[in-house]
Amino acid sequence: MVTVSMSDIKQNPVIAGQSNDASFENVWQELKWRGLVHVSTDETELERALSEETVTYYCGFDPTAPSLHLGNLVQLLNMRRLQLAGHKPLALVGGSTGLIGDPRQTAERTLNTKETVNEWVSKLQTQVSRFLSAEGENAVRLVNNLDWTQQLSALDFLRDVGKYFRVGTMVKKEIVAARLNSDEGISYTEFSYQVLQGYDFLELNRQYGCTLQTGGSDQWGNLTSGTDLIRKVQGNSVHAYGTPLITNSDGTKFGKSEGNAIWLDAEMCSPYTFYQFWLNTADADVIDRLKVFTFLTREQIEQLETEVAESPFKRVAQRTLAWEVTSLVHGAQATEQVIAASAAVFGNGDLSAIDLPTLESVIAELPTAKVSAEDLGILNVLQASGLSKSQSEARRTVTEGGAYVNNEKVEGIDSVLSESDFLHGRYAIVRRGKKNMAVIELAQ
Repeated sequence: MVTVSMSDIKQNPVIAGQSNDASFENVWQELKWRGLVHVSTDETELERALSEETVTYYCGFDPTAPSLHLGNLVQLLNMRRLQLAGHKPLALVGGSTGLIGDPRQTAERTLNTKETVNEWVSKLQTQVSRFLSAEGENAVRLVNNLDWTQQLSALDFLRDVGKYFRVGTMVKKEIVAARLNSDEGISYTEFSYQVLQGYDFLELNRQYGCTLQTGGSDQWGNLTSGTDLIRKVQGNSVHAYGTPLITNSDGTKFGKSEGNAIWLDAEMCSPYTFYQFWLNTADADVIDRLKVFTFLTREQIEQLETEVAESPFKRVAQRTLAWEVTSLVHGAQATEQVIAASAAVFGNGDLSAIDLPTLESVIAELPTAKVSAEDLGILNVLQASGLSKSQSEARRTVTEGGAYVNNEKVEGIDSVLSESDFLHGRYAIVRRGKKNMAVIELAQ
């Protein structure tokens, strides 16, 4: 089993500057203001415990992919706010539950191999650790539920854990009920997931005194499986609360761009794509996103809300949101590179200073044409790129001073692109006028 020790983790430097908002009476009130509480067990008692005690809490992340996504980021920042309030986080990456996967609304998951899940456990542990402090008395502790399930026999599991669960209650869980009523149905494997998650809470309660579990409200049935199990086995009352599922004001699903998930891994979702996702947030959604995904104070967010109402065209709130979240996930340097690259591509900076991965991310959405080294005359380039429909139109563009290569004006119709015009030896950015752009890729 591969595990990541805290000594192997490089802390995200952004963590050092984070704090909760002192204008709130307690962390629970701040969580509610930020819209992070949708459902909970005894709210009055939970608020008291978070205000007067040091609570050990956990949230689980299953390795069903090699990276976490924006839905997971909600939970990570939720955990961080509790940690900043002095509480002790347990970050569980599910080496055993990841072999099954929690039931989806539509159909059975494809089961991944043990080797794949083990590899993804390590990747997710590294990601999780970047958002939670590994220092101080309430340093994050990484846990893996494979540690307490792999030696447990099926008979022991059924006798010692399964006997506390009632099938009638289990089938009433929202996701289970939905799957039972579908054509696909649900396998015993996925049906058993809530028992495993309940057992996780019991073990964490036994081993670490964990008394709070957090997660998405769509996991509420699994969360309460744990609270019920602890009450039956230990005779203790513990807590859980669920964050709301985030949706866009126009009804579209949050966390996807052009149908693709927004991952936290830079190789699966580039910092440029990540930044643009936040920059394109609708006015109707941006304040809610600032509350959930940033550590800006209530006063700062209310000022941005005024900006949105009075000067929405300036998009100050969106640019603030994009900077804050991209810096948090990818670091300030990568965010600065993305901003500089975007400005350079659109004529306000040095294109040659852009590193190749960032450049490829920025130009990914531009029309691209491959041109051989023998056909690099500017008229042919303009036509091949689609910026001019014909050679005569291309000639007119050049003579009128409207053709640019890498932001440099083309001076004559006989101009030919040279090897030095190709950024990183591969790409040249061609522009007609101020806004019409395309990429010329040198054919190898």
